[in-house]
Amino acid sequence: MKELKQNFVRKEQSEQIMHERLLQMATLATSKNESDSGNFALWEEPYKQARKWTPCAAKYTLEEEPSEDNNGFILVSANGGLNQQRVAVCNAVVVAALLNATLVLPRFLHSSVWKDKSQFGDIYQEDYFVNYMKGDVLIVKDLPSHLQSLDLEAIGSQITDNDISKEAEPSEFIRTALPVLQKNGVVHFLGFGNRLGFDSVPADLQRLRCRCNFHALKFAPEIQKLGSLLVQRLRGVSAMQTEMDTQLFGSNMLDRPFGDKSTDDAGGPSRYLALHLRFEEDMVAYSLCEFGGGDEERRELQAFRETHFPALVARLRNTTVSPEELRSQGRCPLTPEEAGLILAALGYVRGTFIYVAGSQIYGGATRLRPLTRLYPNLVTKEDILSSDELAPLKNFSSRLAALDFIACASSDVFAVTDSGSQLSSLVSGHRVYHGRGRAPTLHPNRKRYAQILSEEAGIEWAGFQKRVRTMVDEYKRVRARPRGRTVYRQPRTPGCMCRADDDGSVDF
Repeated sequence: MKELKQNFVRKEQSEQIMHERLLQMATLATSKNESDSGNFALWEEPYKQARKWTPCAAKYTLEEEPSEDNNGFILVSANGGLNQQRVAVCNAVVVAALLNATLVLPRFLHSSVWKDKSQFGDIYQEDYFVNYMKGDVLIVKDLPSHLQSLDLEAIGSQITDNDISKEAEPSEFIRTALPVLQKNGVVHFLGFGNRLGFDSVPADLQRLRCRCNFHALKFAPEIQKLGSLLVQRLRGVSAMQTEMDTQLFGSNMLDRPFGDKSTDDAGGPSRYLALHLRFEEDMVAYSLCEFGGGDEERRELQAFRETHFPALVARLRNTTVSPEELRSQGRCPLTPEEAGLILAALGYVRGTFIYVAGSQIYGGATRLRPLTRLYPNLVTKEDILSSDELAPLKNFSSRLAALDFIACASSDVFAVTDSGSQLSSLVSGHRVYHGRGRAPTLHPNRKRYAQILSEEAGIEWAGFQKRVRTMVDEYKRVRARPRGRTVYRQPRTPGCMCRADDDGSVDF
């Protein structure tokens, strides 16, 4: 296995360790039980009830076909990266239906953070999206010519995130946007970050979110083909195996190239775990937490905040923040070491093949080495795909992020470290929706985990293992979407998924 080729933010080569005692016990535990690597419970969904839930959103459209004789056009310019923009697209579909409007194919804003000029058609299949949703919402690729010349801000048709509450109720859109739409024939939502709530959205409109997210948005063929090659090499097999494969790749699942040794059935792993590490420098700096790096780390992160988060720095001048309190509240990102301790406590052995998704890890080799000490078989997309294969996506962060999305969604097990991550949320939801109850996701409770780690001086490995397993098991329990939770992460809700009861009847 070649070494992890991560782009490192810092260059020190010593280990950065926060939990030495637990790490020593974990190293022993992962090494001595290699014979248990086939443990069924580690690689399968433990609750059979998960298999009773099946996708339903594809079966239904709105009762009335959308008409061109409507209130006008909805234009959305979505901010953020790949996953934030995906959520914005599907929310825009719902808002267009709510306001009885035609949706113009959403535009993606260029961000100084993401540095990607990709537009909808560079990432997704435009025609497929338009055609799939045509029974629910009319979608066009451009505004009509008579509207293109208008200064939308000047005529009052531009609505920013300051004008709409975060996770607003549908009534707020009707109150704020509908009069403008009816007056000017067009409304431009600028930013559109998480501007539509969940609990107040009727089931028929909630269904549109699921039709959009789980069915209508297909990655562009170039991404599908490269993603299928990535997954083939990760699995060590070439054939399409699951419904998830069908949904992600469609007809663009590549056949194994002749002579491609990287997909030799005998040479690759039979299964892999995908780990999404959210430990990039911006994430770490914004958290205001400390990670054992002392004064140097504090100076470095403060300098980053002053450059990239001036508003946060201004707020901090009038308040005191305790890193210890933040950690106890579960608000600190998990380090690679802490993620590795969870996997070790769950019973994943040293030889486990792990795909690491995410961007640049803050601390680089220094931070990763405790994790690679436990699990040396760590790889990224840069390890699996050659530089020539990745070249078409180079400098396009959203398209590269799509490969991480694909690898995580297709994995045998997906391990989350940050509940607030859009990638983790969307991938988790895809695994619930298309996984047929056979796609487990590991999701720690950071607040509870912080409590466990705070007692590490007096805890033995068996006790640590038991508490971590209980923590992770609670998330795996099968339940309908709780109030306040996103349907993108938890689609077991009316309009999205149906549940077959033991008597054969179907709910929702």
